[in-house]
Amino acid sequence: MIFIGLGANLMHPRYGEPINTVAAAVEAINDSGLQVVRKSTWYKSAPVPISDQPWFVNGVVEVRTDKSSEEVLKILHSIEREFGRVREIKWEARVLDLDLIDFNGEVSKNRNQAAGGVYPHPNMHERAFVLVPLQELEPNWQHPILNKPISDLLAGVDAQKLHPILE
Repeated sequence: MIFIGLGANLMHPRYGEPINTVAAAVEAINDSGLQVVRKSTWYKSAPVPISDQPWFVNGVVEVRTDKSSEEVLKILHSIEREFGRVREIKWEARVLDLDLIDFNGEVSKNRNQAAGGVYPHPNMHERAFVLVPLQELEPNWQHPILNKPISDLLAGVDAQKLHPILE
């Protein structure tokens, strides 16, 4: 299974509110040759680390593709650029963030985000805004590096600053 995390916390010049941006990003993912199979609920979440940034809209989609993990990463980075994402400062506010959460249980050889794409995302096991929507889609998911079920990972995170958005 292939899971992609989506997030946004800045107004987009074309799509407006972050909820509209992530919804448009799901369409862009589907139009890119990746078949979106399922989408989680959208959630409102506090920025990590805590700051005065606006809260994020986050969710997870499951996709199918015959493309390689590297091709998928290139597609995701291309979509981010098309949406106006500029990577300058770690943990900055952004119009769109797309993370490869899991690619069929593969683990990237690269584990340094500064050197390129890393999957599974190195901090995903600490992030309620990834784990809660991922569990919604795949309640029996297991972390490919930590070999822990998602229920155990969720027990170790604070999900109090995560709120579902009713659509």
